[in-house]
Amino acid sequence: MNVKLDDIKLLREQTGAGIADCKEALSRSKGNLKKAKEWLKQKGFDKASSKGEREVKAGIVDVYSHGGKVGVLVELLCETDFVARTSDFKNLAHELALQIASMNPLSLEDLLFQEYIRDGSMTVDQLVKLAIGKLGENIQIGRFERVALGE
Repeated sequence: MNVKLDDIKLLREQTGAGIADCKEALSRSKGNLKKAKEWLKQKGFDKASSKGEREVKAGIVDVYSHGGKVGVLVELLCETDFVARTSDFKNLAHELALQIASMNPLSLEDLLFQEYIRDGSMTVDQLVKLAIGKLGENIQIGRFERVALGE
């Protein structure tokens, strides 16, 4: 099937996936954008499972304060400093800090199985796996701390 360039551009804008992956997804889904997104999502999860054993020794610490009443520190780890400096990685760290601030998870396991606050159709674990698929490196949440005024 011939895939339209405009469809590839649109899918790439919506998912952040590579051009070749977008073209393949659209081709496999016969031009259906929704099915192409699902295929890319599954491919990201498959990619994530193959990277789980790699050592993470780089990353960032993100700091978030919600109106001076709640503060969060989150350590997000990856394999290389190159990925740690990308906007996608920094955005993931910030999204995790927002999740922790609003949902107050008691442990890392609790956090990973929570429904993602911006998209109830996925868990935080799935959000991290999507980032692994997109960035191509193992990503792990190291640790986090949430402090609320008066607690």
